[in-house]
Amino acid sequence: MFGDLFGNVEQQQAEMRKKLATISVTAEAGNGAVTVTANANREILDVQIDKTKLDWNDVEQVQDLVLAAVNNALEKAMVKEQAEAQKLITQMMPPGLEGLFGK
Repeated sequence: MFGDLFGNVEQQQAEMRKKLATISVTAEAGNGAVTVTANANREILDVQIDKTKLDWNDVEQVQDLVLAAVNNALEKAMVKEQAEAQKLITQMMPPGLEGLFGK
């Protein structure tokens, strides 16, 4: 019964992962000293470092800025992922039951 009700969940999840891979977010730290790009699957795609904005003798500063940018990018990616998951849930619901999740 629920198989028919919700369709092929595994296939829909796979399609969602593909879609999430195409959604990218960017975050920076240290006024652009470190820029990180991730996708909505929460995979880091790129890390850019502007060496002119960093004190390379302060390794701890560089590490802190990289961590801050990565964590910010992953947070943004999580928000995008949650939005897409909510859309998928809404699409899977039978007509008339959309309001179950507060929408």
